[in-house]
Amino acid sequence: MTPLDWTVLVLTLAGIIAYGLYKSRTTHNLDGYFLSNRSMHWGLILLSIMGTQASAITFISAPGQAYTDGMRFVQYYFGLPLAMIVVAAFFVPVFRKLKVYTAYEFLETRFDVKTRALTSFLFLLQRGLSTGISVFAPSIILSSLLGWNIYWTNLFMGGLLIIYTMTGGAKAVAYTQQLQLIIIFIGMFLAAYMVVHMLPQGIDFTDALHVSGKLGKLNVITTGVKEGKFNWSDQYNLFSGIIGGFFLALSYFGTDQSQVGRYLTASSVKESRLGLLINGLVKVPMQFLILLVGALVFTFYQFNKAPVFFNDIQLTSINLVYKDSVNDVSRQYETLNLLKQKTVYDYSVARKQANDAAAEKHITSLRLLQHQADSLRSKLKSWITKSKGDSNDTNYIFLRFVVDYLPAGLVGLLIAIIFLASWGSIAAALNSLSSSTVVDFHRRFSRHKISAEKEYNISKWWTLAWGIFCIVIAMFTYNIGNSLIEAVNVLGSLFYGVILGVFLVAFFFKRIKNGNAVFVAALVTEVAVLAIFALIKTEYLKLGFLWLNPIGAIGVILVSLIFNSVLTKKNNCGPLLQFSQ
Repeated sequence: MTPLDWTVLVLTLAGIIAYGLYKSRTTHNLDGYFLSNRSMHWGLILLSIMGTQASAITFISAPGQAYTDGMRFVQYYFGLPLAMIVVAAFFVPVFRKLKVYTAYEFLETRFDVKTRALTSFLFLLQRGLSTGISVFAPSIILSSLLGWNIYWTNLFMGGLLIIYTMTGGAKAVAYTQQLQLIIIFIGMFLAAYMVVHMLPQGIDFTDALHVSGKLGKLNVITTGVKEGKFNWSDQYNLFSGIIGGFFLALSYFGTDQSQVGRYLTASSVKESRLGLLINGLVKVPMQFLILLVGALVFTFYQFNKAPVFFNDIQLTSINLVYKDSVNDVSRQYETLNLLKQKTVYDYSVARKQANDAAAEKHITSLRLLQHQADSLRSKLKSWITKSKGDSNDTNYIFLRFVVDYLPAGLVGLLIAIIFLASWGSIAAALNSLSSSTVVDFHRRFSRHKISAEKEYNISKWWTLAWGIFCIVIAMFTYNIGNSLIEAVNVLGSLFYGVILGVFLVAFFFKRIKNGNAVFVAALVTEVAVLAIFALIKTEYLKLGFLWLNPIGAIGVILVSLIFNSVLTKKNNCGPLLQFSQ
């Protein structure tokens, strides 16, 4: 990066930190530290919700996801608007009425303490692991830009985030997310503009969309139906997005403390609902535009030289072992790049001249060249895998484009954006991990009454502890094998369905009052979900990960009904059995 980029980066980050510290003044108790004294208006709630969900992973990995797999990932969010309606209608009023700090306090009121503790524990486990992956995301940036060791980078980034979160609490998180999102939207708009602006003369935005579409990158709607049969292993399609995505979003926004904690800071039920409902309206278009940037970057590389592999560190490492083979693949890839550049330009010219026959001929040739290029990349990835390296470069695609092609100053801004997104979402996650630990475990099971000031200080120490845990998890994220955005959602799907199932029973199955039934149902279903996932990983079962969410939720409901019936009959028969004896 140039000195101008470093100046923009440092000034942007320093300004955000200063603003957050200025806005972080609050009362020294749990209400102030975790819920900002329940004083936020709906605009801040909206931006805080969006900022918590839109982590660095969104801006690093989502464009790369579109580059490699097209825009069908947007279908993952199709169930979100409906989930917002359900959360606003049923979850918010109950949480607000009970004046809870965490969602899991409600479960003790409804069932018993062990059901509350189990559900909170499942949340802590999955959110802690997911946040560890999120810590890794900005570490990729520093590691790639400065050539730093990824493990020392994790320590550096994690340390900054811990200090940032411990200092301010929920109020600092909310106010900094407001400013962060404004800068993020400006930066992503500029990135999209520059992608199109840097295309060859005579090639405009419409041409770029045509090329992306013809090469399969604008596959926004896919049914998952192939040869008359539904493909259950297809990760992202209309049905898995609406059904599986609905259950996942309902659990994330309705039961995940990292989001519940955001709208519990609202000054009223109305403010909470407005923030959630407007988030439901803007999230899908926002994700669509981020993925569109990735599709445009793909088109950009049809007209310009594309790297054979986007992670320079891995490419350098593999070059030491397979030097001649890598050089041969690189030469072939460069030749294909030149052929693609000529072919895609000829296609655009033929299309503008309305020469359909020539345009179809050129696009057929371009598809063949792209297939050959993908084959070369696959060969290179297989060598990296054999060398026990990270063969998935999806997370590096957008970052590499930013560093290689964007002008000085804008590079620094885009890097700052990724940092800001990371800080906003991770700070909210650490805040929620601390709140659940303090409220659901430390305060609940403490034998001594603790003063408000001491609870405030304990909360900061738990923020530190969870920050260290997340750094440790980040250390093991390097060879995760998925794009980061997919990895986080897969991990969430292992737990979200079961957690949601417990809450659905609590809200909608009033006749189930036995906490033992729900507790056992949650344990049994969680084991079943993990077993199903193991079968998916070993390819004994073909199933997309989004389906784990409805399986978990419905599983808890069904098993709860069965166990409740058994336990009810047992209790009813107890006195009769005693009398007969």
